[in-house]
Amino acid sequence: MTRSVIRKYDMTGVPAAFGCDRLLSERYDNQSGRGRAYSAIRAVQKNVNSGKRRETLSHTRTSLLSVAAAAAIAFGGMSTQATDASAQQRDILIGGGSVTGVYYQVALQTCQLMNKHSGGKYNCVGRPALGSVFNINAVNRGLLDFGVAQSDRNWQATTGAADWEGKPVENLRSVFSAHPEAVLLVTRADTGIKSLADLKGKTVNIGNPGSGQRGNAEDVLSLHNISMDDIKAEGLQQGEASRALVDKKIDAFFYTVGMPSAAIEEPANSTEIDILDINSDEIKKFISDKPYYVLAQYPDGIIKGVGPFETYAVKATVVSSSEVPDDLVYDFTKTVFENLDELKETHAAFRILKPEDMLKGLSAPLHPGAAKYYKERGWM
Repeated sequence: MTRSVIRKYDMTGVPAAFGCDRLLSERYDNQSGRGRAYSAIRAVQKNVNSGKRRETLSHTRTSLLSVAAAAAIAFGGMSTQATDASAQQRDILIGGGSVTGVYYQVALQTCQLMNKHSGGKYNCVGRPALGSVFNINAVNRGLLDFGVAQSDRNWQATTGAADWEGKPVENLRSVFSAHPEAVLLVTRADTGIKSLADLKGKTVNIGNPGSGQRGNAEDVLSLHNISMDDIKAEGLQQGEASRALVDKKIDAFFYTVGMPSAAIEEPANSTEIDILDINSDEIKKFISDKPYYVLAQYPDGIIKGVGPFETYAVKATVVSSSEVPDDLVYDFTKTVFENLDELKETHAAFRILKPEDMLKGLSAPLHPGAAKYYKERGWM
């Protein structure tokens, strides 16, 4: 029953409580729960960017879960008897990224493992969200139990840099790493863009505010002396950006993602695209003293019509908070690793996952619940 609720609620493809409720409002239009859904969603949106205390945020989070269950009942996806049963479960919320990206798949598929293998102990909901910065802040404020975030963003958060300048996120904790993510610059073949310098005067999507890809795009442009005044910068979410490239509304987009990715494959199936190298001397110097970055080579044909290319990459990591109970994090970690082969079958980007690699690139302190499991396995 729990899994049917998650599918019913998430099949909208909308990060319901995480900053994008337009399609949700259309789905619930003229339904009796519409007002409750709006009030809960808008409260969460507001609270993510506020300093509200944890008790208030916990109440908002509980309200959201109640709205999810009520909506599912209204649309025939769940009985009131199932609702009573689910009340005995412990709720877990995991924030991913764009519905076309791999972060959402990390959140969705790990939740499905929890729901399948926990014996009904947990009700895990994995949903789209707005990316690394958002997920870190939402975890920090108690709106998410886990979030998917880039390893470089975790380091910035824990050290009080970039978006957290002077305000380190002291309770951020690592759980495990997932797939490597390439920093990509994708363009249509007809734009004449063959190098970073050719971006000047072009319309370029740099990613939505609050996403790790936006920070990567800003780094790449700055390192090559390209300012925001030199380009026509767009802040689209990735699903929009992929369509906009095909429709010739933009000339290129930056995207940080595990490969292969549907967000790159979809435009490649509709138009001829190029993926540019991001491996200049400036880039190599930039990553040389940052252990959370690596250079990555991708072979000819990994994306239809695209030749080999080299760029730098980060690790996608699952993070939590020191406020999340150790036993919950232990159960989550154990479930993922003991069913890793099953997870690897759910997405092409996960096929390379190995336990030893999943303990690398953890740039925030390790959560005690995860550490307990790793010690049991003799991995640390």
